Amino acid sequence: MIDATLRFIGTVRSELRDRKDAPKNEAEGAPPAAIVVDPAYLEGLDGLTVGQEIIVLTWLHLSDRDVLKVHPRNNKNAPKRGVFTTRSPARPNPIGFHRVRVTGIEEGGIVHVDALEAVDGTPVVDIKTGGRATRPHADHA
Repeated sequence: MIDATLRFIGTVRSELRDRKDAPKNEAEGAPPAAIVVDPAYLEGLDGLTVGQEIIVLTWLHLSDRDVLKVHPRNNKNAPKRGVFTTRSPARPNPIGFHRVRVTGIEEGGIVHVDALEAVDGTPVVDIKTGGRATRPHADHA
């Protein structure tokens, strides 16, 4: 039996309060934000540094999970495509992928980042380093 339990490790704190105000990606004017890491996962931040590029995986909790085709970038003039070929938040498992840079780390597990297009209150699934492996098939811990 596979354990597919998802554990949120934290929450996004952002000035973005409404999904319709969120940019399509970080390069389109996403504001700085903070990731408030749950105390149970604080040890996982050991080694994280200011200036480091990280990937933040979020659970896009306001998304429609029953949609499989969308108009890319919500452009009604474009033909619909499968969600797996887009960055649409509507998808069976609404996991957001955000490449950001750490701008500050506060005691207690508050990680400040430069530009994150997730709305306030979005659950955080995971944080990964943004660096590339030094060998083609690096071991995964």
